[in-house]
Amino acid sequence: MRWSSWSLVVASVVALAGFAWPLLAAAIPGDAQAAAPVVALAIVPAAALAIALSLDRELSTATTVAMLGVLTAVGAAVRVAGAGVGGVEAVFILLILAGRAYGARFGFMLGMLTIALSSVLWGGIGPWTPFQIFACGWVGAGAGLLPRFRASSTFAARRWELVLLVAYGVVASYVFGLLMNLWFWPFAVGSGTGISYSADAPLGENLASFGLYSLVTSTLSWDTVRAITTTVGILVVGPAVLAALRRAKLRGPRVTPRSSEPPGGGRRTRRSTAQDATAARPTVPRPSARA
Repeated sequence: MRWSSWSLVVASVVALAGFAWPLLAAAIPGDAQAAAPVVALAIVPAAALAIALSLDRELSTATTVAMLGVLTAVGAAVRVAGAGVGGVEAVFILLILAGRAYGARFGFMLGMLTIALSSVLWGGIGPWTPFQIFACGWVGAGAGLLPRFRASSTFAARRWELVLLVAYGVVASYVFGLLMNLWFWPFAVGSGTGISYSADAPLGENLASFGLYSLVTSTLSWDTVRAITTTVGILVVGPAVLAALRRAKLRGPRVTPRSSEPPGGGRRTRRSTAQDATAARPTVPRPSARA
């Protein structure tokens, strides 16, 4: 595994800890628990920036940059157009299909850039933005890590691939909602309710409170609509979009390395102008006897 892959794994683990700070804060001493939300809000954008810098060299060819820019603009436009409609996240369709076609690194960068650009255009920048950037990056990267099918050109393989992407889209829709709820849950509910976060409560109690909060606020509504939208979108446009993306498969310029050996592998490749030692000497005409 290359160092960039390790950096992606490490930064993702750190960011996941930032998402799950309400469940991890119980293990922190009481005098430091108040700093847990602040640390979480700091490490997630830092991890996202570290990932962007580490993957920059992996996506440095002109074709890749152009394709990434085009798909980012499309994703941002789709997300802005769907803003305000509860749970409709058509951008998930693009992230999943592009991540499947071009791999985990490309999918991760596309998710990050799409959320960043759409947040700037829409004016929706806030403390939630770094968390959305990372969560959508994971959605695109996860599609690139799904198992591949042999003989992908056959009809059966394409059908099973579509089923796999639909199942992944449903799971990703619900997991995305859970992650986005988890870090924000203590701020959204406050204290003194039956589903409030309590730093002194056991882990099981906090998990039960969070599960009820998430079920009522988003799982049955926003997340379900997102899952349905993603499923319908992949079934309708998935085959055509995947085929188009794969036809424009990202490949860097093919460079043939220059050999350090002399032409011909060290052997003479041009005809020698020196006289061959074995060549017959030209016959000298004898003087005529009649002269």
